Amino acid sequence: MNTPDEIKKTVKDKYAKIAEGSSNQSCCGTSSCSTDSEVFNIVLDDYKNLDGYLPDADLGLGCGLPTEFAGIEKGDTVIDLGSGAGNDVFVARIETGEEGKVIGIDMTAEMIEKAEKNKAKSGFTNVEFKLGELENIPVEDNTADVVISNCVLNLVPDKKRAFSEMYRIIKPGGHFCVSDIVIHGEITEELRESAALYAGCISGALKEEEYLADIAEAGFTNVEIKKSKQIFLPASMLSKYLSAAGIKDYYENMKGVYSITVTGVK
Repeated sequence: MNTPDEIKKTVKDKYAKIAEGSSNQSCCGTSSCSTDSEVFNIVLDDYKNLDGYLPDADLGLGCGLPTEFAGIEKGDTVIDLGSGAGNDVFVARIETGEEGKVIGIDMTAEMIEKAEKNKAKSGFTNVEFKLGELENIPVEDNTADVVISNCVLNLVPDKKRAFSEMYRIIKPGGHFCVSDIVIHGEITEELRESAALYAGCISGALKEEEYLADIAEAGFTNVEIKKSKQIFLPASMLSKYLSAAGIKDYYENMKGVYSITVTGVK
């Protein structure tokens, strides 16, 4: 795992297998990291009682509930970056109503296919899914009233470009709400180079201060962390990806892996 193209291929392959049901979930969610079967101590926000929840669209890949703080109003155009099987899209569609529109963007063709099948089950006519990368979002300038994303931007190699694209597609006065993984402390080189942990959202994560700085650099104002929770990575899991020295470095240099939900305004 070195070049951006290699990283994207790793992520696409992993999430294609998840969409097809041939792989366990990723570290972003409640189950496992890559092919590992150990459970992390991360409490997923419960979608099951939300209007619009479709069980087949919930693959357990999120690390938050971005619609909780998104302030979606009736008639809004909402764009979900890294929409997967459509879980957050369908919840957002209830909030924006028949007079609004929700567009899901995902770079994995298998996820788009699964999302389209779920759309047919939902009966929604104002929901759309598009294949595309977050560094080059296939949407015109100033389209969205609200952009949401759930545990996806950490998977993008060029995060500055992704935040810039997010800014471009939001209308002036519009806003975003993103749930994502960030690091407190220093991430070790061995951890950063783990392709499996990249696909699991961990080794691709930025330090929290860098993440927020990239958002501000893109032009957003009023950037605020609405929610934060720590994710605990057990040594038994880390031992499958890191050397003994790497695990020692992890616990000495890493102050924590966190899921945060962030908002900001254009």
